[in-house]
Amino acid sequence: MRKLLTLTLPLVLTSFLALADESSDDSPAFSSPTVDIGIVVSDLEASAKFYTEVLGLTEKKGFTATAEKATAFGLTDQVGADIRVFVLGEGEGATKLKLMAFPTKPGARPDQSYIHSTVGISYLTLRVSDMKAALDRLKAAGVEPLGETPAQLNGDVHLTTVRDPDGNFLELIGPLKSS
Repeated sequence: MRKLLTLTLPLVLTSFLALADESSDDSPAFSSPTVDIGIVVSDLEASAKFYTEVLGLTEKKGFTATAEKATAFGLTDQVGADIRVFVLGEGEGATKLKLMAFPTKPGARPDQSYIHSTVGISYLTLRVSDMKAALDRLKAAGVEPLGETPAQLNGDVHLTTVRDPDGNFLELIGPLKSS
């Protein structure tokens, strides 16, 4: 009997552990693979115009966070915020860009001379389907590309770097199509 238990017990434990592994929660840690990005801006109207008319994002329904709510969430010290929401693409998985302004207490401006000048998020990369069309929109809005861009990355894919109205860096990457 002892020999049978010695042989059987490891098999039972192995089977039990295998079943426990199968029943463990293998659900992903995140419910969505996209990240919503919040950017504090100094002029909400000018930034909204830049992100829609110049870059081509689509505005969706925004919202206001009361001072009480923003404070309760640990985000502000009794300051409310106006938030406008913009999307890249369609559907639930589209990346959302949330531009926000604090009318009663504007934020401090960090050193944005270069992307290495400030700790934190330094730039956004937007993948465009037609770099020529993006460059035309930038030119029409009087936005000058930075450095020696558009620069060829590989094949027909190019990179153009610009700044938004608050000086935030944006990389546009996509094919340089000829119209």
